Parts: sequence; C-alpha cells; structure tokens
Amino acid sequence: MTQPNLAPLRLDEETARAEVYGLLAALFYAPPADVLLAQLRLAVTEAPHAGGFLEEPWRALVGVARECTCAAVASEYATLFGGVGKPEVYLFGSYYLSGFLNEKPLAKLRADVAALGLERNEPMSETEDHVAYLCEVMRYLIAADDVEVANLTQQQLFFSKHLQTWVPRMCEAIARHPSARFYQALAQFTAAFVDVERQGFDLLQ
Repeated sequence: MTQPNLAPLRLDEETARAEVYGLLAALFYAPPADVLLAQLRLAVTEAPHAGGFLEEPWRALVGVARECTCAAVASEYATLFGGVGKPEVYLFGSYYLSGFLNEKPLAKLRADVAALGLERNEPMSETEDHVAYLCEVMRYLIAADDVEVANLTQQQLFFSKHLQTWVPRMCEAIARHPSARFYQALAQFTAAFVDVERQGFDLLQ
C-alpha cells in the first residue's frame, strides 16, 4: 500500500481523487499505523468551497480519529474484520456479489486486472476482491503515467463493474455494526465518496 497524502482538499481534483483512494486502501487493508493516524488527526477539514458533499463525512472521520487511540482502532479492526473463520463484516466483493468467497466475481476481476497489465503483489495476503486492492487499482488508473490504461474510460469501467456494485452495501454493513466507531465514520465517508464518483462518471455518459 502506498502512503497517502492527507491533504486532499488542497490538491487538484484528479490528484485528490487518487489520494482519497490511496487513503481508503490503507485504512481498509490494516489498522492504521501511528504515523498515519497522527496525520489523519491533523488533516484539514474545511473544503475550499463551503457545502462540499464530502466535507461533513470527512470532518466526522477526522474528528473520530482525533478521539481514538491507535490501540482502540486496531481492536475495532480486529473485531469487525479479523478473527478465525467468518468475520463480523466482509471486505471482499465476491461475498456481496455472490454470497460466497472466491467465486465467479473474483475470476472476472482477475481477468479485468490482467487486461490492464496489473497483477497482485506477492506479499499481499488477501484476494484481489478486497476493497483495499480495488481502491489501489483505482488510484493507479487515476495517477499512472500510461494514458492508454490510466484514463477516465478505464476508471469508469472498473469502478462500475468492481466497486459501485457492492461497496455501498459493505459500507452499510460496517456503519450499522454496534462495535463500529472509527470504521463507522470511515464507512460513511467511503459511501459518500463512492456516490460522488458515481455521479461524476454518470456525467460522462
């Protein structure tokens, strides 16, 4: 996972989108390290223009980060997403799309990722349909220099097939879990961000 820049509201729109995807990837892949959580606590919360759709969920996420210790966030992550066997909340697309892990949605995703010239890093312990992996792919499709791959058409196709179809349901599951606090705020921010992305891609059609 790349180290995200936690000042997205100060950046140009495309760089900001890439950094948000990078942040989501880092926070969903593992509990945040002390440095990342410290940066999140100091993040700017005011949007350049008042009333921005992401301003309130972003402010709420930063606010919760300022109230939580690293140990509390790590414990919450383990409660929600860890454990042996079935976790409280799944972070894998196949579960939401088919009801099972390692099913056809994962095979289709792997084919699409391969067509983009990408592959899973060997050290990554999770399958490619983990939400963190998908956010990293989106970050690449926005920020990479290869315009044949990193362009709006590819972003829209990948987003509509592999994130829009299930990430909102994952966010709902996290947000309603009684043990979720930091990750409830993260889920609400993620849901709002995904909705903004959906609206933006809809305008391209």
